[in-house]
Parts: sequence; C-alpha cells; structure tokens
Amino acid sequence: MVSIPSEGGVERSLLSWLDGVGWETHGQDGDRGANTLDEAYNRHSHEVIYWDLLAEQIVALNDDVTEENVEKFTSSLKRDLDAESLMDGNRAFYQLLTKGKSFSVQGDDGSTESVYVDLIDYENPENNRFHAVNQFSVSRETTIRPDVNLFVNGIPLVTMELKSQAQDNDWHDAVRDLRAYEDDVPWLFIPGLFNIAADTFELRYGAVGAPKEFYEPWNDAPEEFEDSNDVRQAIKALCNPESILDLLKNFVFYERRAGGDAKIVPRYMQYYAVNAILDRVREGVHKRGLIWHTQGSGKSFTMLYAAENLLSRDVARNPQVFIIVDTDKLNSQMRDQLANLSLEQWTEAESIAHLEELIEQGQSELVLTTIQKFEDVDPDEQGNDEVVVMSDEAHRFMEADLGSRLDAALPDCYHFGFTGTPVREGERHEDRNTFREFSPEDEDYLHRYSVKQGIEDGLILPVYFTLRHEMEWEIDEAGLDEEFEREFRGLSTDEKREFIRKNVTATTLAEIEPRVDKAVEEIDQHYNEHVAPNGWKGMVVTPSRRSAAMYGERLIERRGEDEIEVLYTATNDDPDLIQQFHTDSEERDSIIKAFKQTDEEAEEVTPKLLVVHNMLLTGFDAPILKTMYLDRNLKNHNLMQAIARTNRPAEGKENGEIVDFQGVFENIDDALDYDAETKAYAARDKDELFEDLKDQLETVMGIFDGISKDDTQEAAYEAVERISTHPERREFKQGFRRLQNLYEAVAPDKRLINEGIERDYKWLSRIHVAFKRTTGGEDDPEDDMREKTREIINENVEITEIKDDFPTYKLGEEYLEDVEGLDNPGVKASQIAHATREHLHPRENQNPRYKRLSERVTDIVERWQGDEISDPDAVEALKSVEEEVLNVEKEAEEQGMDDAEFAIYTHLTEQTPEAIESEEQAEEVAEEIVSQFRERVDRGYYGWKTNQQTIAEIERILLDVLVKENELGHLIRDDDGFVDSIRNYLIENHG
Repeated sequence: MVSIPSEGGVERSLLSWLDGVGWETHGQDGDRGANTLDEAYNRHSHEVIYWDLLAEQIVALNDDVTEENVEKFTSSLKRDLDAESLMDGNRAFYQLLTKGKSFSVQGDDGSTESVYVDLIDYENPENNRFHAVNQFSVSRETTIRPDVNLFVNGIPLVTMELKSQAQDNDWHDAVRDLRAYEDDVPWLFIPGLFNIAADTFELRYGAVGAPKEFYEPWNDAPEEFEDSNDVRQAIKALCNPESILDLLKNFVFYERRAGGDAKIVPRYMQYYAVNAILDRVREGVHKRGLIWHTQGSGKSFTMLYAAENLLSRDVARNPQVFIIVDTDKLNSQMRDQLANLSLEQWTEAESIAHLEELIEQGQSELVLTTIQKFEDVDPDEQGNDEVVVMSDEAHRFMEADLGSRLDAALPDCYHFGFTGTPVREGERHEDRNTFREFSPEDEDYLHRYSVKQGIEDGLILPVYFTLRHEMEWEIDEAGLDEEFEREFRGLSTDEKREFIRKNVTATTLAEIEPRVDKAVEEIDQHYNEHVAPNGWKGMVVTPSRRSAAMYGERLIERRGEDEIEVLYTATNDDPDLIQQFHTDSEERDSIIKAFKQTDEEAEEVTPKLLVVHNMLLTGFDAPILKTMYLDRNLKNHNLMQAIARTNRPAEGKENGEIVDFQGVFENIDDALDYDAETKAYAARDKDELFEDLKDQLETVMGIFDGISKDDTQEAAYEAVERISTHPERREFKQGFRRLQNLYEAVAPDKRLINEGIERDYKWLSRIHVAFKRTTGGEDDPEDDMREKTREIINENVEITEIKDDFPTYKLGEEYLEDVEGLDNPGVKASQIAHATREHLHPRENQNPRYKRLSERVTDIVERWQGDEISDPDAVEALKSVEEEVLNVEKEAEEQGMDDAEFAIYTHLTEQTPEAIESEEQAEEVAEEIVSQFRERVDRGYYGWKTNQQTIAEIERILLDVLVKENELGHLIRDDDGFVDSIRNYLIENHG
C-alpha cells in the first residue's frame, strides 16, 4: 500500500520521536491528540492551559497548596495571562514559571502567610507531567490549530508548526504561520518558551515573538541523541524534557530594545559551551579551557549565559565572575548589553583602584573590566577563593605583562579564553600560542564552533576571493641602477644589496605611486560594477599609513569626498600626506556609524569605501560590508579576523568577497595554519624556561653593576653610556634579544610579578629604548635612505596592467576548516543537498531553471532517503545539479544578458518554445521587456515590489512589448501563469 507524503506524516514521526525521549504523546495514530487531554481535563476551547491538570500538579508539588485552596490559586494565575502585549505578558509569566508565584494561605489558627508556589519542579524533573499532543485548537475571536504542542504540567511551553516539502511547503511557511498565530491568539504564547518550524528536511526554532531571521537550526547533540536524520536529532536534543527545563530555568534573557523588548534563547553552540564550562568548574579537575567559536556566533552572549549560570546555580558556592575585554570599545559594547538585559548581579570596574577593591572584596557578582586595568593591581589580593575569569578575544592580549598581571592578581581562578582565531604561531615555545595558554595537556579546546558550521547554519556567509596580485611591471633597469649608484655611492656593493633586501619590502612596494594608481583604478572599476549596484560597501586594507593616505587621495579624486573615508591616527611629526587624514576617536565613531547605514536609513550620503591601516580588522561588525580590497600581507588569526569582517549576513547578501592585491590567498594553506595536524609546539617545561629567564636576566643586569637603578637623569645617562662602546654594546644587544625571547615564552606568569622580574625587565626595556634612540638619532639615516629608495623606484617603474584572469575561489569548507567525515558518501550527499537547497531556495522565482533544479534536488533526496539510489549515486546526481546551478549564471554571462533578461529568455525558449519564432526573437523580446521595466518602473522606495502600481505597470509593459510590438499576444492568452512568471523574474532579479 502506498501512503502519499504529507504534513501528517511529518507530524506522526515527530510525535514518535518525542515519545522516545520521555514525553507522554497523543496523536501518533493520526487522530487529534489534543482531544484526549481536552476530555480528560475538561478544557474549554478558549483555554490555553489544562487547568485541572495544573491544579493536580500544584497540589502534588507544594505542601502549602491543598485541594481546598488550589482553585483560589489557579483563579489568580488565570489573570496573569491577561497582558497588554505578548512580550510584557511573556516576561511576567516567565518569572512565575521560574521563581514561583506568591500566594496567601490561611493557617489552622486563622492567620495568613505568604508563600511561593512552584508551577514546575526543576530539581526533580520526574515529578512533572510532560505531554506532547497534536492539533491543539484554541478559539476566541478566531481559531488556530498548531500541529504539535508541548505541555509541562498542563502549561504550553513549545508550539510547533510542521510542513511537508512534498506538498510544496517548507519551514519558511511554517514560521509565517507561527507569527500569524502569535498575532491572532497571543495568550497561547504568554507562557511559551520557544516555537519550532520544521519541514521534511529542516528544523528551525525561535523564541516567542522572534522575527523570522532569528529562527535558527539546532545542529548538534550529545552522544545519546546523535542521529543521521537531522530533524530527528534536533527534536531529540532540543526537546527532551531535561533540556526543555534547563533552557527554561537557566537560559532565557529579555533585552530592552528601541522597538520593544525581545526574548532571547541560546543558539546550540552557546548552550553546549556554557554547559561544558559549568561541568569543568563543577568537576574542579582542570582550571583552564578554550572556547573556540568563529566570529558571528555570539561569543558575548555565551559569556553572559555562563556568568548567569555560575552566579545563580550551585556549580560553585559563592563565585565571583570576571568578563575581561581588551579595548574600551568592547567594554562599552558589553556594558550597554548588560544594561539592557535581565541580568541582575553585575558591576563595572571603573578604574584600577576600583578593580583592586572589587578583587579584595570578592563579592559574588559579575565584574566587567578591561585587561588594561590590571596593569597596577597588586598581586595576591584575591578575596574570593572561587573566581571564574572569561577573557574575550583571548588570542590578542593573554601574553606578556598584562596576562602576568592578571595571573598574579587572581592566582587561584578558573580561566576560560574565548576566541574565533586562536594563535599558534610556530613551533618554538616563545611563539604565541592560545592553545598552550588556555588548554590543559592533551586538549586543544573545551568547545569548538567552526567556520564551516557557521556557514552551514547561516550565521555567517561564505567568502570568495579573487587574486589581483600579479601586475605587469615596466622597469627602467639602467635608470634604476644609475640612481642607486648616485645616491648610495658611499656604500659597498654588499651593503647596498643588504639595504635593498631589508628595505624594499611589500610595504615599500605598496607605496609605489604607479602601483597605487593601478590598484585604485581596479578598485574603482570593481566597486562600480560588482558592489555599488547592490547597495553594498567596501573596505581597502593597506600596510601603512602612507599607503592608506595615497589610496585615500586617489579614491577621493575619482569618487568624491562624500564616498571615501580614511581611518588612522597621525601626529604633528608626520608629513602632510599622512596628517591630512588624521582622525580622533570621536570622529572615527561617527564615520563608522555612518558607514554601517544604508542611504535609505541615513539622512545624508554615507561613506561607501573605508580605507584603513591598523583599524577595524577585529571586532567590527557591519553587515553592509561586502568586499574587502586587501593590500596587506595578513596571516593566521589576523587573516581570519579580516575575513570575518565581510561574512556578516544581511538580507540579499549571499557571500563576502576579498579582492587580493598581495597574493595572500595564492597559498591559502600556508596563510591559514589551523588544521588539527599542526606540528606540536616545543615541549620544554615552563619551569625550566623560567629558570633560564632568571639566569639571563641576571646576566644582562650584570652589565650595569654599580649603576643606580633609580628614576634619575644621571642613572639613565650612565647606563646608556656603559653600553655605547664595545664589548658591552655587543653583549647588551645580544643578551637583551635573548632575554626578550625568554620573557615572551614564559609570560604570562604570576611569578614574573611576585619575584620582581617584570620590574627589572621593564627597566632594561627602557634602557634599550634609550640606547636605540641615541645610536639611531632623531634623523635616522636609514629613514632618509628608505625615502630616497621609494623616490627612485617611483621614477623608474610603471605598472601597465593587473592580471585579472584568475578564477574566483570560495573560502569555506575546503580552505578554512578540516572537512571531517567527507570520506563518508552519505555525509557528503547530505551536505551537498543542504548547500544546493540553500543556494536555490531564495532564487526559485528568479529563473525557471532554478525551480526545476530545486525539484530535482528534492526528488534525488527523496529517492536516496528511500534507498532507491545508493549514497555514491546520490552524491554524483547532486553534484550534477550543483554544476547546472552554476551554469545558469555562467550561460547568462556568456550570452551577455543580465539575470532578468536571461530568465525571460529561458522561459520563452524552454517553457513556451512553440509560441516564438526563434531564439533571436526571444532574446530581443527579453531585452526590450527589461529595458522598459527599468525605464518605467519606479524602484526607489521601500515596498515597490508589492505595490499595485508596480504590478499594473509591468502588465502594461508586457502588453506593449508582446502585443503591440511583436504580435505575441497569444503568450498572454494561452498561458494563465505567463504574466505572473515574467513579473516575478523582473521583481526578484531587481530586488
């Protein structure tokens, strides 16, 4: 017997999975499961809570509530469902669900006592009743009937809407239905935790009141819930009773926002990372851990959830929790976040003295501070023996003195590092290494959320890169040689070669005028053709302030001052070229705010291109930024941070892009050394290195025996004098270099502070600065030589063209992450299907071929999941579709048509070939329709796509082009859907 795939099948499967993880389910037989509970507990159709069931449970869970007074309590509780707005009501009822409700009970002696009544038992989950039913109908002015509801003690906590892709519906449609239910019958959602929208292949969940863009997947699970079926795994991992109660009790924030409060529930990586932190603190075996989550995954909220749980649960007796950031800007952002959240026990360290006071007091609360405030905090002042530290952007500042100061101030603490780009710079122990700093032996990280996962989940976008690093140089070699000889005739041949080798660097070349001219020409053209038409913006990343100024001048000349901003700081000692673009902190904040806005949002023209040197490569989130023009050699965590600037999702944005003028991406595997097989770093014992450091410090300090170490002119003068001549000069230079390496290898380490090593090292560092200054002088001759070198190259070099025939590469699975499990054809088929469907879904109305290809994907997946075709055959079939998807855009480009023209042309030649005379006619008709559409339809206002005036004008265009100009009126008469299809192609491709 054949059963036709339908929503009912999805519903029954889901109920069976819920039954398997501990829910009492009704409706698996296909009947309305809600009817069973309605009859058992006398529910009226307008009620959203099973009051009789709740009353039974309240009596069972609370000694002070009896069968005699429970009705009085539930009558009071019913009034709590009445609220002016859904979010106000949800927030108030959440307090009742998690903290209990106050209730006056009368004693035997007639006195009254106020008690708190629990609605749910979180300590003993088995004391609760868990029901999952289908077709729960609620009627008042209107009637809704969600597909599945989850009730705890009769209270509806989760509402699910399910769709079947076999019936041409998906989770997007389910979210629309859920949003409509919230508008029509808000009181069902007053007690709600979150909603679920699912279809045959995918599941998304969102907090009550969340807009569609905040419905996200749950793509991970503990081992006991792991499953090859993604939807089944998500249901079991997210909706098992233990997780539901944990999320409800411990993982809900309410955030004040300009447009109204928002309810926030965690993403799956946040939830599992927090629980990993809690387990580590609870177990007490290791005191470190690295949370390696890619940018865009919400590390700030992960830290805040962890802080809230540490402070409110019995993980530790009375902990003090620190969140540490490394810039004032991040501190301000976190402070504003905390001020808008429903998190109570927190304070901000306002100064070094205040931080020291907070550490000494050791009060159980969350303390927000910057790492810089630890600079002068005294060691061993920790007043609480249960301190948990969470360091944001840990790869940047957990090194050298600040890290040592932190370790000395809080010597007995749990310390968790959070980063999207850990540093593992090399094999030597002195190389910076986030893993070594935060991970116990034999552990790379406590929890990981990768770039690949972020792309699959839609939290970040894939990034494409295009190489533009090969340039045709025309060099006047004779002139170059002659100029060098004349300017540097005082140097020997070997000295000249050595100078050129050291000083003609990538930065020098990036400041050569002909090269900058050519690169600016390329940027200007690329931005006009590929970035500006879609309303996106760009960033030019340069290796120096000089090159930034050169780019800025030329781009302003081409595009005007309103479109270009250059960001760096300058001093009065800098040349005019650099000084002209100096910005202070307030100016930069204003520029960045304007850059993040669209022209529609802003009251005036906003900058379109930012030119930066050392700014905005980390912690800068601007979804409107699509393209980075990279003329700076970045590697490892710095490169990952730069990539992350372009990968933030925005409506209509499908990927980020990097145009590479330095060749960074030519050898991407060398630039991003993040694979799990990275060579083990040198394993020298840190105590051994510490002893080496002390010996070396004693050796270098010995050079200055007999010289006072106080802060006077005489002491500094005498110290520099001693190392100004041989042999002390050589001993100091070599000895201090080795000392630096050892110090950086050991730091951070609280012993540097406690044993006075940091103080001596700082003294030597200041003497080293003075030594270099006196030996180099104010007017360093090498600076003058570098400037002359630049001038010589400028005058003897031309750039004729930039090679532009490199293909565009996708950054993602194959470059940024190890693709685990791809040897398994089943996993590969699932990933290809997911990626292809994600690519096709938003394009289905853009071209008739996309619709057909989407149907093919669904057909292949259904045959594969039904065991009609094998895993390898499914992979090959899906790859074939993937290639055809890419060919649609390629073919349009080859034929010289834009997307709308090609869609109409494709429809005419493939859907209605008998109705036209030739392909040439189809091409002409498509071109004319699009031309008139652009000329006659006003697209300069919000909502133009659905405006009746737009629709009517498109129909008039079709009449003019098809009927009046080409005698093709039969296309409109014979095909009811023809006009709708053409209209969709025009609107979707111009949106």
